[in-house]
Amino acid sequence: MNNDGSATTANQSDGVSTRDGEILTVMEVAKFLRVPKSTVYKLARVGELPASKIGKHWRFLRRDIHEWMHSRSGKA
Repeated sequence: MNNDGSATTANQSDGVSTRDGEILTVMEVAKFLRVPKSTVYKLARVGELPASKIGKHWRFLRRDIHEWMHSRSGKA
């Protein structure tokens, strides 16, 4: 029983909280952005939305989606 906090450090070794590094699905991103899934697919496919395609599935990092939203907030 070692209480030195190494388990917490291992989860945050890259300096990013686990939640920020959370991997999201198309459905989760669509809910977060309040847009149809088809919009998420289109934005990911054309490279506007930061995403990775793993096999036939798109995946998104929560922090990347947040950064993308913040970068767009000044473009109206």
